[in-house]
Amino acid sequence: MNSPKPAIIRDVVENIASLNDQIAEAAGAADRAVDDIALIAVGKRQPLDRVERALAAGHRVFGENR
Repeated sequence: MNSPKPAIIRDVVENIASLNDQIAEAAGAADRAVDDIALIAVGKRQPLDRVERALAAGHRVFGENR
């Protein structure tokens, strides 16, 4: 496995952080606990390197329906 470049990982980290911020805002508006909500990444039809970038960025929850 080739290691993703740091700039690419940073982009993924920023995207995940942005999504988590949106989830937190929506959870607050719905009077729900953020911990009750999971961000599930779907790698379906994505190249392996994109999934590896998310893993390298620290994301651990993935779902598939193939």
